[in-house]
Amino acid sequence: MYEVIQDFVVRNPELWSVDSPALYSAASTVERGSNAGDRIATTFGIRSFAFDGAKGFSLNGEPMKIFGVCDHHDLGCLGAAINTRALERQLQILKSMGCNGIRTSHNPPAPELLDLCDSMGFVVMDEAFDMWAKEKTQFDYHLDFAGWHRRDLEDMVLRDRNHPSIILWSIGNEIGEQWDSKDTSGMVMTRELVGIVKNLDTSRPVLSNCNDDKADNNIIRSGALDIIGFSYGHNDYHLFPERFPGQKFIGSETTSALETRGHYDMPSDSIRRWPTRWDKPFADGNPDNTVSAYDNVSAPWGATHEEGLKLVKKYDYISGMFIWTGFDYLGEPTPYGWPSRSSYFGIADLAGFPKDVYYMYKSEWTKDPVLHIFPHWNWKRGQIIDIWAYTNCDEVELFLNGRSMGIRKKTGDQLHLMWRLTYEPGTLRAVGRKGSATLTDEVRTAGPAAKIVLEPDRNVIAGDGRDLSFVTVKVLDEKGTLVPDAGNMVHFKLSGEGKIAGVDNGSETDLGPFKADYRKAFNGLALVVAQSAGKPGKIRIEATSDGLKPFAIDIEAR
Repeated sequence: MYEVIQDFVVRNPELWSVDSPALYSAASTVERGSNAGDRIATTFGIRSFAFDGAKGFSLNGEPMKIFGVCDHHDLGCLGAAINTRALERQLQILKSMGCNGIRTSHNPPAPELLDLCDSMGFVVMDEAFDMWAKEKTQFDYHLDFAGWHRRDLEDMVLRDRNHPSIILWSIGNEIGEQWDSKDTSGMVMTRELVGIVKNLDTSRPVLSNCNDDKADNNIIRSGALDIIGFSYGHNDYHLFPERFPGQKFIGSETTSALETRGHYDMPSDSIRRWPTRWDKPFADGNPDNTVSAYDNVSAPWGATHEEGLKLVKKYDYISGMFIWTGFDYLGEPTPYGWPSRSSYFGIADLAGFPKDVYYMYKSEWTKDPVLHIFPHWNWKRGQIIDIWAYTNCDEVELFLNGRSMGIRKKTGDQLHLMWRLTYEPGTLRAVGRKGSATLTDEVRTAGPAAKIVLEPDRNVIAGDGRDLSFVTVKVLDEKGTLVPDAGNMVHFKLSGEGKIAGVDNGSETDLGPFKADYRKAFNGLALVVAQSAGKPGKIRIEATSDGLKPFAIDIEAR
């Protein structure tokens, strides 16, 4: 084995950042005499970053809050196998929201994800283990930890260390060894794991995602961590400088709010913790296993989206947050059991459709003009309905059937506006004002379902047999208004050079197959994913449903 060290200079480099992810390529060739042998091109970026115990995170010398999400590796109806376009779509949805960070919870990610984060501009917490020697479940990695942790951790660091997106190594998630004051093996293990990482890369800090935020936590007591990362514990954020003076801090897992897209329970200003405790059976909730999308429900260990974001904004020493989670995922259907089969944690549902709270983050994390009012406007006459608006306008005026319902302005740390109205059919129209500019949004009372509309995210895809077009299926009334409670069964026929890769609708309780040519709409929406067949040509998708006007689109595979 030969080790070769080479230095080179890049003059006036374009720096990699989340807004301008400039990348370079280094070509390495092994030559023997005049013959060129092996050649490899390594993508890299040039940037600097720092974590500070008082000021938080900075990238290339500029202060920056890390506004990130955690995500499992599954891709909804496509399952666990990696598909680059499906990953790219998820990141595009998050980027549009203003998200700038990804935590690879809780295992080393697919290389394709890191390549995309490099090129699209996301900072990454790369995470190695979900457990060490103490088990979480009977047959998990604790059985292999002793024999494999060194090899697995070294392989991860060696594989991933050239990615400019990676700014943190995580050696564990909510590790069992942090808890026992009589068993201090966790301190020894922490020092060993940090040492393994530092032997291969000294350019990035190392943390462990800890859900014990006390000073006697064995992992923190080891003194080996560069940054303290906490899982939840948001009510104690204000105590951090006292408990850990001079230390650097990040919310490495936050929030755990719960929502079902398109479902609303009132009053909206009543906060619920479902279940009341993590170790108690859940007997409350809704008969249909829904959760309100008003952002007024969270798991008992977590916070609503607004509660979490307010604290991260408030304290400069909090470097940022990684919200649990960006997307719903298969499994962990907190707070319910069967027939719920996927999580309620996502800012977007399993199909990738944004829940309302997506627009709260967009209004806070981007400079794009945002005005989003909800809920839908199909209720019982005389019912009291809470209207929320997420916006970054200076003020918003709400009109019901042309009559002003008043002007609202965000004050203090408010993250939404609210009106409480008596329902009458018609149109709610919001007018947002920012300086001399205006922005409008409206919701209308929908009539009976009358037609289907298909909206592909891309009309042209690669004919390589792997590329995808994600087609949103909408059930509309005769005037083109989304029918908010539509649950029509929609059938799909695909012809030409492609196939149906999967179908979904974002419902946590729909037990229909993901591999099918039909899907029920859920709250007016469904998804069909078209995949190219491996050669150029036209792909036609036709959608039909009993009693509804059908719809067809063409997608071109090149």
